Amino acid sequence: MLVGSGVQPEKLTYPSVFKAYTQLGLAEDGAQLHGRVVKLGLGFDPFIRNSTIHMYANCGLLGNAWKLFDEDRDSDVVAWNSMVMGLAKCGEVEESWRLFCKIPCRNEVSWNTMISGYVRNGKWIKALELFSEMQEMGIRPSEFTLVSVLNACAKLGALEQGKWIHDYIKKNGIELNVIVVTAIIDMYCKCGDIGTARQIFQTTPWKGLSSWNSVMLGLATNGFEDDVFELFLELESSNLRPDSVSFIAVLTASNHSGRVDKAREYFKLMTETYSIKPTMKHYGCMVDVLGRAGLIEEAAELVKSMPINPDAIIWGSLLAACSSHWDVDTAEWAARNLISLDPDDTSAHVLQPRGISGKQCRKG
Repeated sequence: MLVGSGVQPEKLTYPSVFKAYTQLGLAEDGAQLHGRVVKLGLGFDPFIRNSTIHMYANCGLLGNAWKLFDEDRDSDVVAWNSMVMGLAKCGEVEESWRLFCKIPCRNEVSWNTMISGYVRNGKWIKALELFSEMQEMGIRPSEFTLVSVLNACAKLGALEQGKWIHDYIKKNGIELNVIVVTAIIDMYCKCGDIGTARQIFQTTPWKGLSSWNSVMLGLATNGFEDDVFELFLELESSNLRPDSVSFIAVLTASNHSGRVDKAREYFKLMTETYSIKPTMKHYGCMVDVLGRAGLIEEAAELVKSMPINPDAIIWGSLLAACSSHWDVDTAEWAARNLISLDPDDTSAHVLQPRGISGKQCRKG
C-alpha cells in the first residue's frame, strides 16, 4: 500500500480503500485507516466521511457509524442511506424506519434501502405498502427495488401483486438481468404458478445458475419431481456447474417422490463427482427419504456419520420414521437427542412408539 512506501495517498484514494474494506467485511482494519485519516485532518472530507460511515454501518459497527453520523449536522443523503441500511441489516428495522422518515431529501436509494430492509427482516407487507407509497409519489423504482418487492410477494404468496410488478418491468423497459429474471421466476414458483415460471425460464436468454435452481426448487415443492430430474440433466449438459442448492432441489424431488434410488444417486454425485460438502439440508432430505422408506438403520447410520451435529429437524424426522415403522431402540436414541436439543418439543413424547416413555428418554 502507498502508506507503507512512504508516499502520501491522494484524498480520492481513501474512499476506494474504505470501499474495499467494506466489501471484505474488514471494518476493524478499516478503523485503523480511519484513525490515520483523522490524524491527517481529512476526517471531515464528505467523500471520505461517507465511505467511512458506510463501512462501519455495513459491517455492523453501528456505534462507530452513529458517532461519525452525529458529528456532522449537515450529513448528506448518502450518509443517511448508509445508516438506514446498517440499522436494517442489524435487525433494528424500527429504528431504521424512524431514521428514514427524518431524511431531509430522500432519493431513489433511500426508498430502495428501506424496502429491502423490510424484506430482509420479514416485514413483507410493510415493504409492499412502502412500494405503493413510492409509486404514488412518482418515484421510479430501480431493478433492486423491484427484486426486493418480488421477494416480498414470493414470501406472501401475493400472486396478483407479483404479476403487476412483472408487467411493470415489461412495460417500463427495466433491464432483465439474471437477478431480476430469477426473482420473477422465484415469485411465480412460490405463488404456485409453475406454468408461468417455466415459460419464463424456457424463453429467457438470461439464465444464470440461480434461475435454474429457482425453477427446480419450485418444481420440486409443487409435485413435478420428474421434471426436476430432467432439468438437472439439462443443467449438467450446459456450461454451468450444479451447486449445493441444485442438489437440494433434486434431493427434495427424490424425497417427495419417495425415490430412494435417486436420492442415493444424487447424494453420491454431489459428494464424489462435484466435491460439494453436504449441509444440514442435504442430510435432512436423505434422512427423511430413507426414514419414509423404512430404511431406519441406514438413516441412523447416516446421522451417526454426519460431520456436523444433527439439528432438531433431523432428529424429529428420524423419530417420526421410527414411530411409523416401530423401531423402538432407534426411536429412543432419536427422542433422547431431540429432547436434549429442545426440552420443550412435545413431538419427542408424542411420536414415541409404545414401550418408550418420556421418562425413559430423559434418563437416557
